[in-house]
Amino acid sequence: MYRKIRDVLRSRWSAEGGYREFIVIAAPLILSTGSWSLQHFIDRMFLTWYSPAAIAAAMPAGMLNFMILTLFLGTVTYVDTFVAQYYGAGQRKRIGPVLWQGLYLSLLGGILIAGAAPWARTIFSAVHHPPEVMENEVIFFRTLCYGSFFPLGAAVMAGFYAGRGRTWTVMWVNCVSMGVNIVLDYLLIFGNGGFPRWGIFGAGVATVAAGATAFFLYLACIIFEKNRSQYAFGSWRISQTLLWRLLKFGFPNGVQFFIDIAGFTAFIMIMGALGTTALAASSIAFNINTLIFMPMIGSGIAASILVGQYLGRKRPDIAEKSAYTAFHISFAYMFFVSALFVCFPSVFIAPFAAKSSFTAFVDMQHTITVLLRFIAVYSLFDAMNIIFASAIKGAGDTHFVMKTIGVCSVGILIVPMYLAITVFHAGMYAAWTLGTAYTIVIGIVFLLRFRAGQWKKMLVIEHPPAVITPLPEACSKNIC
Repeated sequence: MYRKIRDVLRSRWSAEGGYREFIVIAAPLILSTGSWSLQHFIDRMFLTWYSPAAIAAAMPAGMLNFMILTLFLGTVTYVDTFVAQYYGAGQRKRIGPVLWQGLYLSLLGGILIAGAAPWARTIFSAVHHPPEVMENEVIFFRTLCYGSFFPLGAAVMAGFYAGRGRTWTVMWVNCVSMGVNIVLDYLLIFGNGGFPRWGIFGAGVATVAAGATAFFLYLACIIFEKNRSQYAFGSWRISQTLLWRLLKFGFPNGVQFFIDIAGFTAFIMIMGALGTTALAASSIAFNINTLIFMPMIGSGIAASILVGQYLGRKRPDIAEKSAYTAFHISFAYMFFVSALFVCFPSVFIAPFAAKSSFTAFVDMQHTITVLLRFIAVYSLFDAMNIIFASAIKGAGDTHFVMKTIGVCSVGILIVPMYLAITVFHAGMYAAWTLGTAYTIVIGIVFLLRFRAGQWKKMLVIEHPPAVITPLPEACSKNIC
């Protein structure tokens, strides 16, 4: 039995769509998304040290900004899939034009999101959070809104590298921008090194600066790209056909992303009605979850890229194998982390307790420990959700993902939670039970959709025109 398992693993390691191919593409993306989660983890940790009101405000304000951002971010990051399929099909000169369409949409998104900033006070007044928390929410939300173009533009240019499997460039850019964010957090939140003590405003400035750093680094990389001509970067004009295709497949991806985040934003907003302690405990638990969850996003991106490339090469069988490979590795990772949450929760909680007020934090510690058990359960199904949703989106099945998230988010998460908290006064753990049920259901639905196989016949790119090779002269005279 051992020998048989060993032989299967060896065969799966080196084959097309196998573990080695997945790891080569996924490892830099996992490190990249992991660095993003580490950046936010440290950001929230610093704010916990700064004040309970700051950490209580950071999650709802940050998630609300991110919720609005995702409508555009999900649309423009679908450039990854276009690049992957064009690259797999050998249509290199279509890559530059699709990047330009993504940048135009990013600019539009940045302008529209900045327009939401003046409405911050009206928005947060409506959810009746404590006054000190609300003031911090308004400051953080406005700062993030004004800098929204940079993460959108950076995401588009990252797609040029990720879609072609050049994921190490993505990793290095993200690591540098993470370093900028952490250093500026330390300087601007607490006023260290002679810098002003800006608190949550400093955290917002650091986040915007990190996004700008990533954008300009990608811009520099593309400018110095050795083979720029083969990707037609000079084709900067708006292409109605290509822009429409990007919107047709990318916008449902953006809507799905928006609805998904909107559900959890509503979760946090409604949780605020239970008081600062419940809101802060949930914020810290989600922050810990983000630390281990974001590397999974890297795995999902890798699965989507491999599926796109192999469909572009007309190899749906290897595309399917790549997705299962991604799931094997991702599930093993999530199982290990879930076990740590259950057995050693204090390891994850300790950084937040280090420099926080003991009196304020001790009330939250037991609650956070219980919430980590909820996370341990739903994380196993999150692996299923992320990988199989990413795989079918890599083919172009974005409308199904959008509809599924929309129905489940409203029917399982938002409405039942609102009724549980505000009508039946069921408490925090009832809300977290609903959140766990939501993740389990969508994970199973996406697995079933993937197994059904409709995605194997999809492509987001136009089919290349058939090339007819002229017959030799002898054949044209019917003598071959």
